[in-house]
Amino acid sequence: MTAAEPTVSEAIAVATASQPAPGATPPRAPLIARTAAELVGTAALVAVVVGSGIQATALTDDVALQLLANSTATVFGLGVLITLLGPVSGAHFNPAVTLAEWWTARRGGPGVTARELAVYVPSQIAGAMGGAILADAMFGRPLVKWSQHDRSAGNLLLGEAVATAGLILLIFGLARIDRLRFAPVAVASYIGAAYWFTSSTSFANPAVTIGRAFTDTFAGIAPASVPGFIAAQLVGAVVGLALVAVIFMRGKTDSGTPSA
Repeated sequence: MTAAEPTVSEAIAVATASQPAPGATPPRAPLIARTAAELVGTAALVAVVVGSGIQATALTDDVALQLLANSTATVFGLGVLITLLGPVSGAHFNPAVTLAEWWTARRGGPGVTARELAVYVPSQIAGAMGGAILADAMFGRPLVKWSQHDRSAGNLLLGEAVATAGLILLIFGLARIDRLRFAPVAVASYIGAAYWFTSSTSFANPAVTIGRAFTDTFAGIAPASVPGFIAAQLVGAVVGLALVAVIFMRGKTDSGTPSA
């Protein structure tokens, strides 16, 4: 982006001030409030993912039904969290989204600063770990038990790259076309779909990936598989930003200046 182009945060502030969405950081919220929103929101998201996975495996042995229950709970939970906390922090809940906004804001204009990035990401990771522990506690499981669910296969890493690229394309594409007011429904719907069309069931989030290593349940991931998943997610984020730049490329007027 150039300095003349709006960042995701700027688009939210102008077009959807009442309901900012992922990728947006409302400028008036104190940093401590935004940080708390990111921590609590990420914790709640992981608690939904892990808790619904535990509940599903307790209710049925059918893996398809387990995944359906897990994905349905995640869709509703994520939509609610974005709607509730978006006006405070932008509802990133995801270091990949925060990093992508920081990158797009580096050439000027409002957005996530390096200082905010340094606070958001640890908060998201801490929240994810806390959410996994909370879910295990609610179901009487050991509070921390490393997952044994190996997810190191190459096809799963490809699935993670695809899932994350699609998520970044969706969020920042909505910002480019001034449609961020639809983000709560659009983002939740995309994640629900990606549960089923990607081989990895769409973690698409480094913080959530770390948190899910703390629970040896349906939603878990073995610690040894975490670095590969995070690397794939970061690659996907880069691809997603590149797709945004190409697909939503700004046109130029006859004078050579970017069009609105």
